[in-house]
Amino acid sequence: MTKHRESSCPHCQGGGIGAFGLGVAAGAVAAIGTLMGRRALSMARSSRGHPLKHRALDMASGTLQRKYPLEAMNTYLNGFHMYADDMGRQVEASHFCIHLEPDLHQCVIFDSNRPDARLIGIEYIISAERFSRLPEEEKKLWHSHHYEIKSGQLVAPGIPELAEHAYFEDLITTYGKTFHTWQIDRHDFPYGAPQLMMAFTGDGQVDEALVEARDRRLGVSTSKRRQQRADIPTPAVMQDANFWESGRALQTQLEERPFKRR
Repeated sequence: MTKHRESSCPHCQGGGIGAFGLGVAAGAVAAIGTLMGRRALSMARSSRGHPLKHRALDMASGTLQRKYPLEAMNTYLNGFHMYADDMGRQVEASHFCIHLEPDLHQCVIFDSNRPDARLIGIEYIISAERFSRLPEEEKKLWHSHHYEIKSGQLVAPGIPELAEHAYFEDLITTYGKTFHTWQIDRHDFPYGAPQLMMAFTGDGQVDEALVEARDRRLGVSTSKRRQQRADIPTPAVMQDANFWESGRALQTQLEERPFKRR
């Protein structure tokens, strides 16, 4: 009588661990395929109309190269900025941010979340404690985030409401320094020097039509967000932030100087 020897192959044991492993692997492959498909579609949309050579090079580099700083971006925020010296000039800003240090975020800003979005600026976000240690003149370049969050103007599209609420409970005490490198409200090309931007600090300042258009497009409700955040405490704003509220403003401009070789 021959004794039956059980197979040591996990894939042969009644569809147990082996089948589960195969299922996970299949799911992972499907997910990767979906992500690759989305990336290819995004690259195709952004390179539409380019010469075939450029499109091929873009596709190759997009598929083969790792972009570690871009992969580290973990938060997408949408809000509104005004030029530091002109409240009448207002633009929508899509932020993509990295939590670089416990008290420092760095963000790149686009005019939308589309594959063909235009890169229009940068923003650094720091804690209140770090802001308090800045030189007096440096503080004038920074704005508070208290009203953006309490008003519901600043949103994190796609994040569950409870998670977004918790995120903004921390962000409400922070300060940001923002420069826009493309004046999209005036030009279809990035002319001129980077411009210092500020955030709104009270009702009646932002163009409501701009907010309503954003809400329809992203499927969010600024008024609902405002109600949901009523329980978030409003922090005291530190002196010298939101410098424009003093009636004066800072703005950048180019200045011709003698060139130094060494």
